[in-house]
Amino acid sequence: MGVQRTSVGLDVHARSVVACGLNRETGEITERRLTPDHREILDWIGELPGPVAVTYEAGPTGFGLARALDAAGIVCQVAAPSKLIRPAGDRVKTDARDAAHLARLLHLGQITAVTIPTTDQEAARDLVRAREDCRGDLMTARHRISKLLLRQGIVYYDGKAWTGRHELWLRKQRFDNLSLQLTYDAAFDAMTACLDRRQRLEAAIEAMAADSEFTPVVRRLGCIRGIATLTAFGLATEIGDWHRLTGRTIGAYLGLVPSEYSSGASRTQGAVTKTGNGHARRLLVEAAWHHRAPYRPGTVLRRRWDVASPAARARGQAANRRLHQRWAHFDQRKKRSVVANMAVARELAGWCWSLAVLDE
Repeated sequence: MGVQRTSVGLDVHARSVVACGLNRETGEITERRLTPDHREILDWIGELPGPVAVTYEAGPTGFGLARALDAAGIVCQVAAPSKLIRPAGDRVKTDARDAAHLARLLHLGQITAVTIPTTDQEAARDLVRAREDCRGDLMTARHRISKLLLRQGIVYYDGKAWTGRHELWLRKQRFDNLSLQLTYDAAFDAMTACLDRRQRLEAAIEAMAADSEFTPVVRRLGCIRGIATLTAFGLATEIGDWHRLTGRTIGAYLGLVPSEYSSGASRTQGAVTKTGNGHARRLLVEAAWHHRAPYRPGTVLRRRWDVASPAARARGQAANRRLHQRWAHFDQRKKRSVVANMAVARELAGWCWSLAVLDE
């Protein structure tokens, strides 16, 4: 970003925007309370001495304002809230102070900006997160059914739960108490509705993964065990531009590196930081468990290899062998499985990055 004459910090809310402009040359501060209307914000910024740069915190209001500023030729950085530098003794928080604080950080070049996705990329990411929300709703609905039956002393013993056979067994359950029957029917209807919604969302994701800007990355990531279409598409949409990361930094970006507190000669490491994108981190942690079993490529994995390039296929096979060796090494040392899996997930993130940026 070039040197701007005026640094503008915006504290953006659903119904109001508090703006603060800091003039680099004169030190003059200009404050204004605005509405979230983009036209009003652009008109006010146009009155300030140029060139102007703007920043505001990433949040529930989205990236619409940043796109409007960019379309108007105004430099805008959307700040990562977790990376903002705040004085330890600051105990007063108001909208005006937040806007002024953002303007000062922008003036000093201390803003850590997040990547602004396009409208299509954001829509694809929302689709993936809708499917993830549906997955959580389905788990909750199933939990309610199983515990409702357990309170009545009814337990399913005839095989694995939540299969087609188990669903037929659930449909046969009847209760003499009318209130209990209505409660059970409501819980069962909620579960079936979640199943239908999940199927629709997964079908939409499969179609988009086969023909969209994410398709090349999805096909390359599919060469790794545990990363099928849904997981690959989720990683592609959540991370977006893989080239802004490296094999060393992607683990820290996803919060998969150990926390550390070191002072003097002492060095203490704790649990992983769990910073960054939690959605992508969960996908990688789940995929890492697949590498514990012996590496024997199956039919489904070979089908995914067939649609990938030879270079991606070779890289994926190397990743599969390496990650299983890591699991075997941890098991040999009797390492706690959850700790070992997190280490494998961190290395898996690096392999995914190498495939995503692979030049074919």
